[in-house]
Amino acid sequence: MSEELSKLPLNVQERLLRLQQLQQTLQSILAQKQQVEMEKTEVDQTVAELQKTAEDAVIYKAIGSLLIKAEKPKVTEELVERKELLDTRSTVLARQEERMRSQIKEAQTKLQEDLSPASQPSS
Repeated sequence: MSEELSKLPLNVQERLLRLQQLQQTLQSILAQKQQVEMEKTEVDQTVAELQKTAEDAVIYKAIGSLLIKAEKPKVTEELVERKELLDTRSTVLARQEERMRSQIKEAQTKLQEDLSPASQPSS
């Protein structure tokens, strides 16, 4: 493959490498986005369970490997704040994903133009 790559013009090689970098970045963004969505779901489920418990119920919160007694309103407030932060992060990642997809499409178009026989200068 690298032997075939070295036969391509330098500008095409550079575009191809750039396209691969963009695709790797997109994969990273998608993985982060999935992780954020999973955490949002977990926070939602936790808040839902907290709403089912009595106001005076004993609540414990995990801090590292310890469980610490906590007040329900404070834990609920922390979870709501965490959800807001995750929503913001999700929005940012969605914008990054959109921008990456656009850049990939543009890079693919330019690469196809470079590789199409019609764009080759006639000798």
